Amino acid sequence: MGQVVIAAYRPKPGQERLLLEVVKTHVPILRQQKLATSRPVQVLRASDGTLLEIFEWVSEEAVEKAHHDPVVMKLWERFSKVSDIGTLATLPGAQEPFPHFEPIDL
Repeated sequence: MGQVVIAAYRPKPGQERLLLEVVKTHVPILRQQKLATSRPVQVLRASDGTLLEIFEWVSEEAVEKAHHDPVVMKLWERFSKVSDIGTLATLPGAQEPFPHFEPIDL
């Protein structure tokens, strides 16, 4: 069974545009590697600029496999150059019952 994940990428200063470019390629590459499902991806922006990427892994095993896939590891290196990984709890409005985010069209 698939596993839905919500990833939070906080752009490093001046790296917002590059981060969005990396996000655009992320799930398509995971799909090429047979690691992500065809479920539509949602990308949202928090008020502090953090991008939220919501997608579905094929399985828990796919998550583990991704951590050993050289293509995915190279992609994740690109993420680390332009962003820091955040948590949902640190997002502005996360403590509110209904936090709002800006939708991003890829």
